[in-house]
Amino acid sequence: MSHHQNDHDTEALRKALFSALNDERTGMLAVTDRNSHAQPMTHFFDEEARVLRFITANDTDLARDVGSGAQAHFTLTTSNREVYACMSGPITASDDRNKLEDLWSPAAAMWFEGGIDDPKVLLLEMPLHEAAVWTVDANALQFGIEMLRANLGDHTPDLGDHAVIRLAA
Repeated sequence: MSHHQNDHDTEALRKALFSALNDERTGMLAVTDRNSHAQPMTHFFDEEARVLRFITANDTDLARDVGSGAQAHFTLTTSNREVYACMSGPITASDDRNKLEDLWSPAAAMWFEGGIDDPKVLLLEMPLHEAAVWTVDANALQFGIEMLRANLGDHTPDLGDHAVIRLAA
């Protein structure tokens, strides 16, 4: 069964993605135009602005890779394995103190000797431009078998929906 782009319920996929971003605490962040690996990061999702934010330290490889601006991918798999997503957009350092204060927590404070005022604290912002989203209606075993069949031949796994959706607000 082949899907045409307009067969997809992009609103349902967008809802599934936003719900996943709100429910899950971590995903994998990759600075795409640098020679670096993706790494696990806690994300903060601003649904209204369609922006992801991350707190890191300014002496990390990640901070160096972002520099004065880069392109990034953020991937997320829900713990129930029902949503798989890969989002893309630009990533930059932000000096929005109010946003930082909104996101600050005891967990974040553990990483910085000087707390929120530590000179190493760095807030990153990633406006979401596009996302590839897969929603899976099947159980894990069925999903595994379908993906194996798809990888071995020209079989299209019929397990849910998949499309690339525009997210830029």
